[in-house]
Amino acid sequence: MHDRSHLVDLRIERFLRERLRPAVHRARHPLTVSVWEVDGEPVPFADALAADYLPFSTDRPWGRPWGTTWFAVQGEIPAAWRDATGALPSGTRPELVIDLGFTGSQSGFQCEALVWGRNGVPIKGIAPFNSAVAAAVDADGRVDVLVEAASNPDVGSDWEFRPTAVGDPATVGREPIYTLRAVDLALLDVTVHELLADAVTLYGLARQLDPASPRRAEIFAALERMADVIDPDDVAGTAAAGRAALQPALERPAHASAHLLHAVGHAHIDSAWLWPVRETARKVSRTFSNVLALMDSDPEFTFVSSSAQQFAWVKEHYPTLWQRLVARVREGRFVPVGGMWVESDTNMPGGEALARQFVEGKGFFLDEFGIDTPEVWLPDSFGYTAALPQVARAAGARWFLTQKISWNEINRVPHHTFLWEGIDGTRLFTHFPPVDKYNSDLDAADLAHAERNFADKGRATMSLLPYGYGDGGGGPTREMTQTVARTGSLEGSPRLRHSTSEAFFTAAEREYTNPEIWSGELYLEFHRGTYTSQLRTKQGNRRSEHLLREAELWAATAAVRTGKEYPAEQLQRLWRLVLLQQFHDILPGSSIAWVHQDAERNYAAIATELNEIIDGSLRALVGNGDRTVVANAAPHPRDGVPALAIGAAGGEAAVELTEQSGGVVLADERARVVIDGSGLIVSARDLVSGRETVPPGQVAGLLQLHRDTPTQWDAWDIDEHYRRTVTDLVTADSVTVDGSTVVIERSFGESTVRQRIWLDSGPESSVLRMALDVDWHEKQKLLKLAFPIDVHTDHAASEIQFGHVVRPTHTNTSWDAARFETVAHRWVQVAEPGFGAAVVNDSTYGHDVTRHAREGGGTYSTIRLSLVRAALFPDPQQDQGRHHLEVGFVIGADIADAVREGYRINLAHRVVTDAATGTVEPLVTVDNTGVVVEAVKLATDGSGDVIVRLYEALGRRTTTAVTAGFPVSGIVETDLLERPVDGGFAAPDGGAVDLALRPFQLVTLRFGR
Repeated sequence: MHDRSHLVDLRIERFLRERLRPAVHRARHPLTVSVWEVDGEPVPFADALAADYLPFSTDRPWGRPWGTTWFAVQGEIPAAWRDATGALPSGTRPELVIDLGFTGSQSGFQCEALVWGRNGVPIKGIAPFNSAVAAAVDADGRVDVLVEAASNPDVGSDWEFRPTAVGDPATVGREPIYTLRAVDLALLDVTVHELLADAVTLYGLARQLDPASPRRAEIFAALERMADVIDPDDVAGTAAAGRAALQPALERPAHASAHLLHAVGHAHIDSAWLWPVRETARKVSRTFSNVLALMDSDPEFTFVSSSAQQFAWVKEHYPTLWQRLVARVREGRFVPVGGMWVESDTNMPGGEALARQFVEGKGFFLDEFGIDTPEVWLPDSFGYTAALPQVARAAGARWFLTQKISWNEINRVPHHTFLWEGIDGTRLFTHFPPVDKYNSDLDAADLAHAERNFADKGRATMSLLPYGYGDGGGGPTREMTQTVARTGSLEGSPRLRHSTSEAFFTAAEREYTNPEIWSGELYLEFHRGTYTSQLRTKQGNRRSEHLLREAELWAATAAVRTGKEYPAEQLQRLWRLVLLQQFHDILPGSSIAWVHQDAERNYAAIATELNEIIDGSLRALVGNGDRTVVANAAPHPRDGVPALAIGAAGGEAAVELTEQSGGVVLADERARVVIDGSGLIVSARDLVSGRETVPPGQVAGLLQLHRDTPTQWDAWDIDEHYRRTVTDLVTADSVTVDGSTVVIERSFGESTVRQRIWLDSGPESSVLRMALDVDWHEKQKLLKLAFPIDVHTDHAASEIQFGHVVRPTHTNTSWDAARFETVAHRWVQVAEPGFGAAVVNDSTYGHDVTRHAREGGGTYSTIRLSLVRAALFPDPQQDQGRHHLEVGFVIGADIADAVREGYRINLAHRVVTDAATGTVEPLVTVDNTGVVVEAVKLATDGSGDVIVRLYEALGRRTTTAVTAGFPVSGIVETDLLERPVDGGFAAPDGGAVDLALRPFQLVTLRFGR
């Protein structure tokens, strides 16, 4: 016999395309359409209901980019569809079908719509591949609805990443970009629809099986029999016979050893990306209405959804949809997951911000539903900080899910289910879905890949499979749930069942009792440019985090010391806005211009409000008089003022500036720095140890310009080949002296940089400070700032949340080599035994640390900061214009110096004039400088208790006494949500507690009042 399977394959593919799919609807009838175009931003339903509509028809253009068009749709089932008794043909049901003019193959990246009843109740969303609305047809066969259509432009779903003007409302244009193709009543043939699902399931499975497999031959034979019995001229009349031909092949059960897939319906909705935040709220309404409609028709279907922010939008803007959602949550079918305010980036948010993602997210779900979400759900964030296990467990989470690490360019994490160990030793049960995507449509290729790819065979038998249209939203469809129904037990296929994340993790944890361990960060070998892109957004985040720290500290201090009302609701609102903008396409800088323009406006407003809170709290604390005092919100003493306190400032240390032939010398009692005639640092000597910091023949403070042309994702990626093209900016336009500051002007390409360098002399360290004013007008370039340091070491320490990580600087392994751009918060430090140096910053997160051969032997290390980029997509104007940022070179720095100076450059003290009081004692003190107080606030329950969050910062076991500076009724340890911790520290009758801390341990204490 000859193998003719390829011919069967071709026949069935065409049969599905040309015979079955067109026959799903027996008949279609155009409806009457009228239109009202909104002039400006979206409007509430009531405005649309009251508007004047004009006649409209299909095949006409509609929708300017980012516009909103309301269509009024009316009509009824034609009499020709009914029999003499008025009934519709058996096995059929009517539904509204709309084609807005869909383009391409992506759902969620183009026009979408929400169908409303005239009573103001959302019925269902409309999107590509999900355009039918059965509930729009009433019991009498009439349709009378409003359709809120969003003409969102397709910014880049083809992933070709061409520069585009449509991401900015100022350049987008106003011409219509879609054509309305169909607004019809359609008669769904249920049997044909089910036959199509049968055939698609079997055909997809056959194509995944070994060509020599008897099962494959059996399925193709069944499909041929089905095609033979279907009459092309009467598909509806012969569909039942076609289903019967397939039934034996569908009834063969899966092998007992078949992999079990927990199919978890969800819709990964980016809270902003190639659309603005305001459009995301509408995407959520469309997706949630889709899901609720699917639940009405399929009682087995369940759905999970993360991001408390998205639930909050529905509650605020769609109250009737919210009521339906709440009912399904109580049934356990619509399941909140993740416990974070948004699916945030985890690399760049500060420690307290990462904690607040859980405080606000879990708090919302507890308040609204009484649900304490047990998992962290971050399928798409760009790598995962080694601090996350501890933070998650401190919030009460047990499990972690992501998919993104499957995108690694070089190395593969060797497990799909494992224990993830963070910097403090905390472990979190973790799962990577082996399907390698978070938006599966459940086709046979995905199911087969999940089974074949699973790395823990022999030790575990199950994995989670997240399905539903995502990124732009949409969620699961009825076709996807049909697949679940057919592959619960099907020979040749993994077993598939409706599930939730909690059901999966509970079963997986019970089955896999001794999983392997992964220690440290989950570094994504991809999207390394997100540590740098959109500097203004990153600066806004950094400054907002520190302003929030100050505002809470001084507001809490004023509440305890003076009785001033604590602005809890205002602070929560501002925190939530900052947390929203930490979403993994906003803070990373990978969104359209509109998103970042919104973010920058928001950060400016946040700063205004927080400064008002700070100023008002400080004035309440110091009163009105004739003194000048300093408020120190930092966790370390500064300029004679204790940490977290107000006092008189100490005198500044003397710094000498000497001009000499060919350069300038800056010196104090701890350091001597030489800047040459080109404005480059040729010497930075630590006078305490006598060590020179700058290696022989090298210069520090060197700006370097690289070509930056990523292979794939513009704003997301920095690729290793950028290093091969570099220009050292060694020529200065001018070098001048202004008091104790050296001022250097440089120009290159279309851009300029003004560097101001001075020696910031402190009681414990000397920091060479550098302020940079960059006027940036390059394209596809990357600007870095280099500090070569004369130490021999094979690793560098970089600050992350509540501690630091130590990363190799060599490239011994492929894992080391792939980590060529890394994230750090306020500081990076390199050292050899007895001597080191650090670089601190107030703005950026992207760094690289390399080692090089040193003149005379040995090696030296270079710390470089990535300052600005100039990608062309999705924002062709990324980072263009003026920027101000500051950097510090800490000479002779250990980790403690780096921690202290990192806070110092980000958290300046505040001078308060006209004060009556000279001193305000801190609310809490610690007696160990290696223990950092990260937050001081009042309790969220309104009790007036004081919450203090602290951590061990140096990476060593230590003890500290924590003492309240006000009368307290007792001290208890809590989790992040301020709930008592079983077995935690407690001092029920005193105002102090002695803590024994492990390296990097995070502790939250509640001081009762």
